[in-house]
Amino acid sequence: MLSIEDKILARIKSHGRGWAMTNSDFGDLAKTATIDWSLYRLKDKKVIRPLLRGIYDYPRFSELLQEEMAPDMEMVARAIARKFQWNILISGNAALNYLGLSTQVPMRLTYFSDGPTRQYGIGSRTIEFKHISLKEARFANIKSEIIVQALRELGAEHITAEIINKIRNFIPASERNKILKDTQFTTDWIHDKIKLICSEGN
Repeated sequence: MLSIEDKILARIKSHGRGWAMTNSDFGDLAKTATIDWSLYRLKDKKVIRPLLRGIYDYPRFSELLQEEMAPDMEMVARAIARKFQWNILISGNAALNYLGLSTQVPMRLTYFSDGPTRQYGIGSRTIEFKHISLKEARFANIKSEIIVQALRELGAEHITAEIINKIRNFIPASERNKILKDTQFTTDWIHDKIKLICSEGN
């Protein structure tokens, strides 16, 4: 029989390198104290990396540099939101950065949240949560949210064929129909762009 630690490790590996986590991600496996101890042991074995109090990641590794890569800040933001049970919405600038549509690497990534306004430092970068009343539609797929926020930030008149191709490359072909359905109630011009992204270049 697998130990709790083994079950936690299996779940971590199923999400892949770069995934950020908190103990609530394993709440169905054991009591909180047991989960915390298992995460501590995995941290001690350098399987996972501590980022903030109660937040870890399964670090990506650069074969070229032979060292662990910086945390995926989008993953970290989602883990923080899960920890505190906040609903969050990525900002337009953060979405552009995540999709590689911005040449700048922002030191501060902003998310809108129905929780309190807070910020967290991860190395030299900061994740900021700004409290607002979230009236945006909730998307089933995080990729849908990122794409919609990026398109909204750019504006219809600034979306070129090159941008369409870059966003298309972000979406696995197997997920395109799901994203089309997920975004069907967004602003008309945004959904028209998403249909273009998802229907060509297969």
